[in-house]
Amino acid sequence: MSFTPLRLPPGADLRRTLEQHAADHADGPALFVVAGIGSLDGAVLRLAAAEHETRWTGPFEILSLSGSLSPQGTHLHMSVADAQGRVWGGHVGYGNAVRTTVELVVAEMVGWRLGRAFDVRTGYLEMELGPVTN
Repeated sequence: MSFTPLRLPPGADLRRTLEQHAADHADGPALFVVAGIGSLDGAVLRLAAAEHETRWTGPFEILSLSGSLSPQGTHLHMSVADAQGRVWGGHVGYGNAVRTTVELVVAEMVGWRLGRAFDVRTGYLEMELGPVTN
């Protein structure tokens, strides 16, 4: 396993940038975000069991960020705090714009491939993980 640190600049869309990172490494090993902190100008999360995303305005701090990345889709969870210290968490949506910086560590699981396929039991694209075969 190896680790790659990333920094996202102001204005970058958090999820789109990570999806692009996964696309750029489509022929590489399985990728997982193992740590993430930073600040956002607004937050977009799909809360537990919710059908639709919730959007908040204003400055937010990322308290935690983790998940899996693949060219077929990402599965990212994040907890954020607003200026009053209220905390929300859920699935990362599009539109989480970096305010000052986001600092991440991506783990590369050498010898493993990660993909996503529709699971009729859950109704979502779910992770398919397996060893690299020659």
